[in-house]
Amino acid sequence: MADKTQAHRPAFTPEVDLNDSAIFLTGGTGSFGHGFVRYVLNRFTPRRFVIFSRDEMKQFEMQQEFPPEKYPCLRYFIGDVRDADRLEMAMWDTDYVVHAAALKQVTTAEYNPFECIHTNVLGAENVVRAAVRLGVKRVVALSTDKAANPINLYGASKLAADKIFVAGNNFGRRAGTLFSVVRYGNVVGSRGSVVPFYRGLIRDGADHLPITDERMTRFWITVEEGVRVVLWTLANMTGGEIVVPKIPSMRVVDLARAIAPQLPHKVIGIRPGEKLHESMVTQDDARHTIDLGDRYVIEPAFNWWNRESYVGNGCERVPADFSYRSDTNDCWLTVGDLRAMLDGLK
Repeated sequence: MADKTQAHRPAFTPEVDLNDSAIFLTGGTGSFGHGFVRYVLNRFTPRRFVIFSRDEMKQFEMQQEFPPEKYPCLRYFIGDVRDADRLEMAMWDTDYVVHAAALKQVTTAEYNPFECIHTNVLGAENVVRAAVRLGVKRVVALSTDKAANPINLYGASKLAADKIFVAGNNFGRRAGTLFSVVRYGNVVGSRGSVVPFYRGLIRDGADHLPITDERMTRFWITVEEGVRVVLWTLANMTGGEIVVPKIPSMRVVDLARAIAPQLPHKVIGIRPGEKLHESMVTQDDARHTIDLGDRYVIEPAFNWWNRESYVGNGCERVPADFSYRSDTNDCWLTVGDLRAMLDGLK
């Protein structure tokens, strides 16, 4: 796999120090939540760590992996980001918020638009309002490559959420609350992703694997890499930036070959709302984008943003015609790379 970093790396704090802090994680029982909790508990001793989600069974299952008896800082709170009062009650006395709650399935959002908007857009507003009222120090929201030039409702709802969190700094800064966004691509092995889907077909004796389009490409990141980007952002954020890690691309046909090299492929066509390729930085965002070596930062367009925040730390602006796309990426996962990553999920 090609090196996805540049030789020059400006000096930043690798990750925030979460010792003796209070952390609040929405959508805490999802794939990212499990990885985030595991990573934090292995490295820090928080004062309190609230796992906030609406699924009682997933919380019960997560408590088997992370029992409060072993980790007394953990608090499991049932709640929904749609419920502003419950959210504010649960977020009381919090230092850091990581917002991972969302409806993430493209086809589900297309068929259930009202539910998608209530969770992804209005839920984002509720998180911002609660954080400002309670004086939370820093908030990082998880986004997706589908929010860049969206063509489906899920991507459009996450773009709206990104805008809400960036604009939250317009009034949150006065209360001492900063908001930033982390945007990345598909997560290896996450629930509902193509890897467990393919593996389920293989277990059931499939004689082929379905491919939407042989040309299709996607960005890919591991859960741990995503967690590290969030912790880096919590440590270094100025408030208002969208942080985009430089991650490899993959071809969907290569993924299928890595999982089951013996099975043929059947092209089934692109589903409603799907793109052939994904973007994380569009050409329209290029004039606001900074290259940090191993990641990009998209600056907000508001007047209060300090244009020297990153450039003054040795970072460079990208060219005016720049875009960061999965099909023109300079870092690719080979079939061998994919097999190594997939072996790590077993």
